[in-house]
Amino acid sequence: MNKIAITVAALAATGYIHASDWTMFGGDPQRSGLVRGETDLTKTSVPKLKLQWKAKLDSKSKELTALTVPIVISGVPAPGGFKDFILVASADDNVFTLDGDTGRVLWQKKFQITEKPKQDPHWLCPNALTATPVIDRKQLVAYVLASDGQLHSLNVVNGEDSRPPRHMTPPFAKTWSLNLINETLYTATSQACNSVRSAIYAMGESSDESKQFLAMKTFGAGIWGRAGVAIGKDGTVYAETGDGNFDPAKGLYADAVLAVDGKSLELKDYYTPKNNRWVWKKDLDMGNMTPVVFPYRDKELIAASGKEGVIYMLDAKSMGGADHMTPLYRSPLLTNDTADFAGHGFWGAMATWQDDGGNRWLYAPAWGPAGADVKFPMQNGDTQHGSIMAFHVIGPADKPTLEPIWKSLDMSVPEPPVIANGVVFALSNGENVSQVDATGHIYNSEFRATHPSGHAVLYALDGATGKVLFSSGDTISSFSHFSGLSVADGRVFVVTWDNTVYAFGLAE
Repeated sequence: MNKIAITVAALAATGYIHASDWTMFGGDPQRSGLVRGETDLTKTSVPKLKLQWKAKLDSKSKELTALTVPIVISGVPAPGGFKDFILVASADDNVFTLDGDTGRVLWQKKFQITEKPKQDPHWLCPNALTATPVIDRKQLVAYVLASDGQLHSLNVVNGEDSRPPRHMTPPFAKTWSLNLINETLYTATSQACNSVRSAIYAMGESSDESKQFLAMKTFGAGIWGRAGVAIGKDGTVYAETGDGNFDPAKGLYADAVLAVDGKSLELKDYYTPKNNRWVWKKDLDMGNMTPVVFPYRDKELIAASGKEGVIYMLDAKSMGGADHMTPLYRSPLLTNDTADFAGHGFWGAMATWQDDGGNRWLYAPAWGPAGADVKFPMQNGDTQHGSIMAFHVIGPADKPTLEPIWKSLDMSVPEPPVIANGVVFALSNGENVSQVDATGHIYNSEFRATHPSGHAVLYALDGATGKVLFSSGDTISSFSHFSGLSVADGRVFVVTWDNTVYAFGLAE
């Protein structure tokens, strides 16, 4: 390790560096979507947001996949002064680190992929780098999972390998956002890309060789929530699975919320809805969502959802009761009255926080219109294409309920939201999410990429009312696919399919 890296690691370890960071998808292992330590972005200041810079990166999209959600560490001493490092990986196995102040590329690294995929690419299986990386702030190491399944450990300041690459997953699997807690990395796979079974993977990252390990466990169905897996306070790993056979006797847990041991990945508990066979029949699976874990009164709760358009709240200590089918709460149909498998329901990941008044909020990205029977006291217009829905979690811990509070303006369609100081940041991605044409034939990537519904728009919403505090309007020219937002140190970062990074910050 060079002198600069040693100095930076020492400063980080002593707590000298203090700023808001965004080191993984969702901001933390629980995937809460909450920005901690942010002081600049408030309800008063965000109307002054403007585009500070944009950077077109030297990379190529693969099918609909382009750039990962940026991850950020702020206030790092480096050659030239203290810097904010913005790290983005691309579908074609490049990694870029940008200067947060200017968008200038500080370093770039290209992974050499020697293996060949078994199948031709398509939008479900692009044979690409797909997992959002994660940063270990204390060690100043970024973990990046390449398309060939090799895990790379890179020094954030200069891009050098902090240790040799290691195989974490089979090559050209569809991998999802990395998670990191207690020196253990996690990812999930889905869609049987390159004939790789859907599974959860864990890798011990300790400097103590006796604590290093690689574990894999399959549960018979895809796990393709945008944020990968979520992790509870005791290290339990939570995931939602997609369509398939549900047969616990055979180890098949389709359309379920899983709780697995953080090291062995052995199943600890699970929940599946009583209508799971109907969910499978209609392709309304839950695997497209990552659950969110949060404290509520004297319990730890898990909120989960999927394309069906309902939200479940589960007790981390007893996921579905004795029959594994009894949640603490199941909402009415909140969206997707038509039971449409494409472009409807809840997608990606939710976000949650507790405000100064003690209210526990849950924000959910709904695709398509709200359910006909759900009423929000505060509505911000017609929402035929999608919206952020906001709820209070109310009631006793053993019988919680979701109380609808507001839904946002129309979005086409929303990505997982991010919360900072009572402001909800949301991205209307502008993607064409239709999967089949009028004759029932599946669209290919080229058609969907060249016929977007529009372009991405960044919004800042009042977290209490849903009112628009800021809109990027026509600033962003391309759409975004299966992406999300990063918020750190007074900036909001957006990536688009044309391999451009946008940084919005406050006017000087």
